[in-house]
Amino acid sequence: MILNHIWGLYAHPVDEWKSIDQRHESMSFALSHILIVALLPCAAAYYASAHIGWSIGAREVTFLTQNSAMLMAVAMYVGIIAATFALAYLIHWMAKTFGAAPTFTQSLELAAYTATPVIMSGIASLYPELWFVTMVFLAGVAYSVYLLYSGVPILMHIPEERGFLYASSVVTAGLIMLVVLMVTSAIIWTNGFGPEYM
Repeated sequence: MILNHIWGLYAHPVDEWKSIDQRHESMSFALSHILIVALLPCAAAYYASAHIGWSIGAREVTFLTQNSAMLMAVAMYVGIIAATFALAYLIHWMAKTFGAAPTFTQSLELAAYTATPVIMSGIASLYPELWFVTMVFLAGVAYSVYLLYSGVPILMHIPEERGFLYASSVVTAGLIMLVVLMVTSAIIWTNGFGPEYM
């Protein structure tokens, strides 16, 4: 059950990684996990942008039109799914360098479950204060990195020393993907495809 894995990754991550490794569900199970989890922050961001409004510092509250907020939420959803698959591909591609031979399903499991805290941190947008969302996002990133470092040796069946180097490479690749996503968003926004404000 998807929710069991989520709870386990927060409550006892090492044991949960071992459980995931023993079961190795199908590709559709890992895919359904990411498809469901990615809905939560997108729905929260839509509601916050269109109905609660964002406040940055002492400025007045800013709202997006409902159409614009929906378009941004859909783009966010597609971005989360694409980024998770890109991370899974990188995990799979780098595996041989570190002496691992995972299937793509194992790589997708590692990417999906590792990304879960960072994705779920998007729920913080229901309290749309920039400082709060930033702090929750950083906590989500930190916990995702911890999950990656603890999960790589278990799922990839390699020693912890090599797992540390492997996980460090994945973190670096993930940070580069995040920068590319941010730059792409900035380019799109500055070329007339930005949100519409109320």
